[in-house]
Amino acid sequence: MLLAIGLLIAFASYMTTGADDQSVVGSALSEPLVDSGAETRNWAGLVGAYIAHVFVFRWFGIGAMALPLVLLLAGLKLSTGAEPFPLRRTTIGLLFTALWSSLVCGYIVLVTNSAETASVWSGGIGYEVNSALYSLFGWGSLAFIGFGLFLFLVYFIDIQNIRLPSFPTDLFTRRSNAGSNPANVDTDEDEEPAAEPVAPVRPMYTRPEPQPAVVDEHDDEVIDAVSATPQPIQSIQATESLPTTGVPLTVKSNVDVPNASTDTTESGVTPAPTYEPDPFEEDDLVAQHGLYDSTLDLPQYQYPTSELLTEYQNNQRAQVSSDELTANKERIENTLRNFGIRIDSIQASIGPTVTLYEIVPAEGVRISKIKSLEDDIALNLAALGIRIIAPMPGMGTIGIEVPNKNREMVSMRSVITSDIFNNSKFELPVVLGKTISNEIYVADLAKMPHLLMAGATGQGKSVGLNVLLTSLIYKKHPSQLKLVLVDPKKVELTLFNKLERHFLAKLPDSDEPIITDTKKVVNTLNSLCIEMDNRYNLLKEAGCRNLKEYNAKFTRRKLNPEKGHRYLPYIVLIIDELADLMMTAGKEVEQPIARLAQLARAIGIHLVVATQRPSVNVITGLIKANFPARLSFKVTSKIDSRTILDTGGAEQLVGMGDMLLSSNSDLIRLQCPFVDTDEIEGICEFVGNQRGYDDAYALPEFVGDDGGQGEEKDVDLDNRDPMFDEAARLIVIHQQGSTSLIQRKLKLGYNRAGRLIDQLEAARIVGPFEGSKARDVLVSDLTMLEEMLKRLKGD
Repeated sequence: MLLAIGLLIAFASYMTTGADDQSVVGSALSEPLVDSGAETRNWAGLVGAYIAHVFVFRWFGIGAMALPLVLLLAGLKLSTGAEPFPLRRTTIGLLFTALWSSLVCGYIVLVTNSAETASVWSGGIGYEVNSALYSLFGWGSLAFIGFGLFLFLVYFIDIQNIRLPSFPTDLFTRRSNAGSNPANVDTDEDEEPAAEPVAPVRPMYTRPEPQPAVVDEHDDEVIDAVSATPQPIQSIQATESLPTTGVPLTVKSNVDVPNASTDTTESGVTPAPTYEPDPFEEDDLVAQHGLYDSTLDLPQYQYPTSELLTEYQNNQRAQVSSDELTANKERIENTLRNFGIRIDSIQASIGPTVTLYEIVPAEGVRISKIKSLEDDIALNLAALGIRIIAPMPGMGTIGIEVPNKNREMVSMRSVITSDIFNNSKFELPVVLGKTISNEIYVADLAKMPHLLMAGATGQGKSVGLNVLLTSLIYKKHPSQLKLVLVDPKKVELTLFNKLERHFLAKLPDSDEPIITDTKKVVNTLNSLCIEMDNRYNLLKEAGCRNLKEYNAKFTRRKLNPEKGHRYLPYIVLIIDELADLMMTAGKEVEQPIARLAQLARAIGIHLVVATQRPSVNVITGLIKANFPARLSFKVTSKIDSRTILDTGGAEQLVGMGDMLLSSNSDLIRLQCPFVDTDEIEGICEFVGNQRGYDDAYALPEFVGDDGGQGEEKDVDLDNRDPMFDEAARLIVIHQQGSTSLIQRKLKLGYNRAGRLIDQLEAARIVGPFEGSKARDVLVSDLTMLEEMLKRLKGD
């Protein structure tokens, strides 16, 4: 069995490393074994590479994978006596599969002119046999390969012994016998009924409600669940009453038949056997324990109260007088009239930050002409900046948004205590602010499913993240929600440290619950990808399509925790500054974020990514395509607005929480609520002082590459690679500390090139690993390098 495992590892490794190891295998006998073994890339070493070279390259190709299975089954029988499959037939089948797959792959390789891949797929047998057959019969050689499979199946399956199911020939006879003596005909009680060869059988069409049948281990018996009496398959239909005379029904079974004298009732009917339910039968468990409640993990947990939020007195409505509305209407009408544009009507809707003036242009007026007057209208209104919406979606009007001189501050308390938020049935409700018509806007993060935020410095982006987090904390129990907070700026999200044992999630070996180090961010993102894959496996086993269905099924106790199922909380990943991560890590951050954005929606992992620099090298196409919901505060240019929203308008916002939300092709202007630092601190104190879990929610462990960990490597410079000097000169000449450069120029494998770069780092010739960027070269010229090499040789 150990030999089988070793061969399987060697063969599997050869599929990817075989081409690199061929030169090593060919020169294994002419070079020192230590050097050859060090150069081998096969997971099983030099011996594994040589054996795999013989079985895979020279003989069977990919079909060699069948040989370890034969050895594994043989070893299992020798050691334990167990034989899950007939060893002889399985061995014959696997050996034929190895040979036949080699022939099929050889034909494909030959026809597609891919002879260089014959070593992995077809092996020498498949390629050479097909070369001979193809030269003789052309494409007809495929018929010989198929005919060989047909002959083997005829021999292996033994078609002559296959028995097709037959229709019962005595069905109509039984029906006619049953019909010849109907139930309502009187018979003489003294007359003894004639003996019959078998017990009478009731016709199928007179049987009452069908009863379940339990199939015995023996193929020729079926146990009726009502009488618990074994009966032959040919007479599954039970009799109404057994005859008192005649030939008794003889049944061969290993099931104990209950004694008729003790196990029958007064009516002569055998009682049904006791049924032992499945320990995870839904009805029984729900009746006994009730529905599963995840909040019982922390039964004494109290949700934050509204008293923790500040109540602002003078904060009812925006102070826009009727005189101001009338004056603005007249200025808009006069400006349009001066340019020859007539309007039929104009109406105003006062919002917390801006007032929306809706105009209905007269017939024949072109909308583009009104949009071109944006700056002229702003000049006449003496406004900070206006925004024209032409036309208003579904309204048949043109909107002109004019900032209010006296703005209303939307407090967090006013939106948290609102009925629309308290009565929300969303999975992850987040209150985003008030619309132009003073309506509180609540969105479902689970439906977005990810949110991309942008805005210039000081325009309210960090406050928006705090509002989002506050909404989730006020609405969700710690067992239902976990937060992964990434804060490269190290100061914005530190207040939420106190929620570690309630709402936060982190890596098992992480000391800080708020992730600030770039290298730990990369590991956390990859850990979330592992968590995503694990959750998808659980959903697959449970037969569910999304997290909501899975948790509902678990709540109804339909899933067995002993099989790994558990209640899955929502996970929200919040990244406060993406631009810094993209500068330091690049692709290492972009790829897991894109993968999570593409796949993680169904299993309850949602992303909120914020940045103050919405440029195309930060919000790349791969990231942007998977974030359908975008939220933009005021930005500095129309280019930034188009990058984040795919349209202009964000550059015309007035700041201080004024924002545009793009979701489902709709563009909504909102005023973000204001939550102060003291309020956040009070909420975190209230939650953090309660009893929580023993530790933060543990994400799956992820161990990255050695270079990505930033740890010191144990490198022995006394045992340098023979090509150390040449690699050092190459690095200094090109002034580029890259593993791929050594691998390409010196024609080395990746492992050896990686060891060389580690030795160069230990010798202070190149700098440490820096993510996606090339290492710094610490030696400026060859003269300095030669002196360093002499010192190393002297040491």
